Amino acid sequence: MKNIIAVMIVLFSINTYAEVSAVQKLEGFIARAKNIQANFTQTSLDEAGRAMQTSYGIFYLQQPGKFRWNYQKPYAQQIVSKDGKVWFYDADLEQVIIKKIDQSIGDTPALLLSGSVNLSEKYTISSQGLKQGLLWIKLVPKSTQSSFKHILVGLKNDVLYGMELSDNFGQLTQIIFSDVKMPDALEKGLFEFIAPEGTDVFEG
Repeated sequence: MKNIIAVMIVLFSINTYAEVSAVQKLEGFIARAKNIQANFTQTSLDEAGRAMQTSYGIFYLQQPGKFRWNYQKPYAQQIVSKDGKVWFYDADLEQVIIKKIDQSIGDTPALLLSGSVNLSEKYTISSQGLKQGLLWIKLVPKSTQSSFKHILVGLKNDVLYGMELSDNFGQLTQIIFSDVKMPDALEKGLFEFIAPEGTDVFEG
């Protein structure tokens, strides 16, 4: 019996260390990533795991709290955040929707990396272990008002590789990053959004 208890204690200690290590690696990356520029591929899947749409573009982030998703294919769209607001621009529809960052959109992937979110306060964090050289970390929102069931963050050699978001409607969104760079600075004005002439603007 003593041997069984000892083994259980050791296993518990190993698991606890793995959880702490995974959290530290994620927090360590966020602490280093003052500026990020990366290409991304985003795929939306239905409940059966079938791909519904794949989009491509460039992602930018600057701590604290600034980010920009430039969707290039198949549709030209932009999502820009600064000073507690987010601009959602659709070039085809010629419209922009402006929202405040609150609980309803507070779980966007970029906000997790923005340095403006206390991860341990908002999420229950656990390691999913190494899979094919990738460390996956699972974040489950503590708030019942969250729009997501869970978010997975994948690190490769301690650098951002991918994210997976499972929402409350059974839809899964996978984002894979490539050519990830962390420059000393990003282009000035990158996080300013000026609606093109003739664009319908809706703010709520």
